[in-house]
Amino acid sequence: MQETAIDIKGLTKIYRGREGDKHALKGLDLDIPAGCVFGLLGPNGAGKSTLINILAGLVRKTSGQVTIWGFDQDVNPRQSRAAIGVMPQELNLDPFFNPRDALEMQAGLYGVPKAQRRSDEILELVGLQDKAKAYARTLSGGMRRRLLLAKALVHHPHILVLDEPTAGVDIELRQMLWENVRRLNEQGMTIVLTTHYLEEAEEMCDEIAIINHGRLVVRDKTRALLGQLDTRRIVIRAEGPADVMPGGQGLHAVRRDDGTLELSYHARDMTADAVLARVRAAGIVISDMRTEQADLEDVFLKLTRSR
Repeated sequence: MQETAIDIKGLTKIYRGREGDKHALKGLDLDIPAGCVFGLLGPNGAGKSTLINILAGLVRKTSGQVTIWGFDQDVNPRQSRAAIGVMPQELNLDPFFNPRDALEMQAGLYGVPKAQRRSDEILELVGLQDKAKAYARTLSGGMRRRLLLAKALVHHPHILVLDEPTAGVDIELRQMLWENVRRLNEQGMTIVLTTHYLEEAEEMCDEIAIINHGRLVVRDKTRALLGQLDTRRIVIRAEGPADVMPGGQGLHAVRRDDGTLELSYHARDMTADAVLARVRAAGIVISDMRTEQADLEDVFLKLTRSR
């Protein structure tokens, strides 16, 4: 078992053009541990798709080193490519193949012997066993996404890359996908996920890297990232009108649309007891109260806005 699934050093990609060069990746360094669910996040244009296409062997890097499951991409391109499966964001399927034939052809392209192919097993895994003989052009958008996942699994990869897998899909497909991801990860597969749904990354990922403008902004355990923001919020519903807003240094109070009061403060500067003391000093009687903490969206916005 590899300790590191993907090791990237000094990765640079420059797209040459008449209107000037575009630096999609700028000396990116990143390592992804084996056996984890790893989130790769960043705003549009950050370089995520370029990175994934380089890992998949679809885009040639300008410079740097990429090692996949111990295989240097330059020295052992076939082995490194065989170690990774990619579920792309685009629905690029041959409309004249049925799902089973599509999997058989994909397995053949990867050199998987017929005796080792698991087409029917994979179709059952993604819920397409009853559509095995249907033409791909007759499948719904959600079923086509399932087929993309199936194609990424035909060669038994150690690493599965999911590029925006739930963009525009329904709740049922999203739940099915995450159930499969958890099951594959429990079996030892490393999962690399890009998503715009930050709550998904917060729930699914063990570690997260955020890239912006082709550079690594931050990489850490998901819990540690959330801990970077020590902002706390107490939301209070007052008993009767709250004519005087609690205030003072270090406390920010706003009235929400639903009539509740949101009190924001930094845990390093004051305690919740101190906040409630100011509430009582303002003559506010509390009928209901809850606390809120920063989520991944807060961290993401803070880091990408500042860099």
